[in-house]
Amino acid sequence: MAAGVNRKISAASARSHTRRTKQSGPSFNLPSGVFTKILLVLSAGILAWAYQAIQPPLPKTCGSPDGPPVSASRIKLKDGRHLAYKEHGVPLDAAKYKIVFIHGFDSCRHDAVVANTLSPEIVEALGVYIVSIDRPGYGESDPNPKRTVQSLPLDIEELADQLGLGSKFYIIGFSMGGQVIWSCLKYIPHRLAGAALLAPVVNYWWPGFPTNLSTEAYYQQLPRDQWALRVSHYAPWLTYWWNTQKWFPSSSAIAHNVDIFSSEDKKLLPQILSATMNHAALVRQQGEYESLHRDLNIGFGTWEFSPMDLDNPFPNNQGSVYLWHGDEDLLVPVSLQRYIAQKLPWVHYLELPGAGHMFPHAPGMSDNIVKALLVGEK
Repeated sequence: MAAGVNRKISAASARSHTRRTKQSGPSFNLPSGVFTKILLVLSAGILAWAYQAIQPPLPKTCGSPDGPPVSASRIKLKDGRHLAYKEHGVPLDAAKYKIVFIHGFDSCRHDAVVANTLSPEIVEALGVYIVSIDRPGYGESDPNPKRTVQSLPLDIEELADQLGLGSKFYIIGFSMGGQVIWSCLKYIPHRLAGAALLAPVVNYWWPGFPTNLSTEAYYQQLPRDQWALRVSHYAPWLTYWWNTQKWFPSSSAIAHNVDIFSSEDKKLLPQILSATMNHAALVRQQGEYESLHRDLNIGFGTWEFSPMDLDNPFPNNQGSVYLWHGDEDLLVPVSLQRYIAQKLPWVHYLELPGAGHMFPHAPGMSDNIVKALLVGEK
């Protein structure tokens, strides 16, 4: 039987065999400068995405290969754009009074409330001719990427010349179209026989308003509309994004939020919606940016003048300017209209108790407005 071998193992040797060997993992250290390059690439990607998000799509101009067809009567302006219009009332060559009607926000030539609701008796008795237009970018009027506070009055003057309205004509504007009347009184007063502003939109940033008054009126709006107007005034390049993004509520008017209407307005809404049903799709058919969003940018941007600094366009009483407003208007604070009327004593200010923003649609209002403007009957 073979003898066993005794092997002595030292304590140090035993420890060396039982000690766990440390595992060293692979190194992920990036070469110098790579991390910075990754950050730059990510930043560039985010900026590219943001740039694309704020860029409005090109308008679908009527008559272009990708645009809606042309069905309206139109004139060609000096700069090559087209302005669409619609005629109402007696024939032009038989008319005693010629009126240009300017529609409001998110509307078109078919929404000429005064022309549409004026009684036939008044039309015939006074010999009234009314032409309503599509403001640039709306309906079938070409967009005007160079649009300013001054450009639409000059378009209207061209329209009057091409249609043959004569040396002087009347103008009526409702809501945002009423705001345009101030520009007409500034830039083409020599062409006007009279003017009526119906619930005209007010720019809270017009010079001349006391800060406390305009601030108080501004905060009477819904918070979503305060933000929409802030963007339009301070960052107009973001207007398209703000009103198309889904994270925050956009303009109430664009979203058709009925909370902006008074109780009297809501009573009128069924008849208004019925009247607009057949042409509602025409309003924004060329794109929302060149119609709605540019309206906000111009209407609430920085103006070249303040309406409160205007001189009386009819110093010899050869014409009149009327401003009608409802004291329950939730869209345009009546306090600001009252202040404007105080600053411009030559404006005939008519405040309607209990009426809201849509008062021109109320029965009989168009007759009252036209008779006051044309023959001074109140």
